[in-house]
Amino acid sequence: MFKNIAKDEMNLQDKPMSRFVNFNEWIFEIKTIRAIRVSDYGQPYSAMANINIHGESAFVDSLMTKSEQEFARIDAKVISEFLRQLGIEQVQFERFKNNQPRLHSVSLASEPHKEHKAKLVSVG
Repeated sequence: MFKNIAKDEMNLQDKPMSRFVNFNEWIFEIKTIRAIRVSDYGQPYSAMANINIHGESAFVDSLMTKSEQEFARIDAKVISEFLRQLGIEQVQFERFKNNQPRLHSVSLASEPHKEHKAKLVSVG
C-alpha cells in the first residue's frame, strides 16, 4: 500500500518502544497520542493527528493539515511505523472526504517486523 522508505528517511529507532512506564508503584500506559508534523518542536506544524490505542489496535483521527499541504501516504507510513514500534498490529485511519467519514484499515502484523512484547520501563 505504501511506497518503501528507507529507515533513515523516517528517523526510526532500532529498538521497539514501550507503551508501559513503571514509576514508583504506578504503571503508566500510553493510550492517547497527539502527533504533529514539524522538524523542530515548538515551531509551527503543518499537520496533526490524534491517535487512540486500545490493546493491539490504534485509531487515527482528526487528521488536519495546512491548506497547501495534504496528508500524504508518507505521513500514514510514518505514523504506521511509529505505531508498529509500539507493538500495534492494526491501525484505522479516519478521514473526511466530501463531508463523509472514510475509514482505511492497515494491518501492521502482516508486514515484516520485529516481534514486540509489552515491557516495562522504569523511570527515576
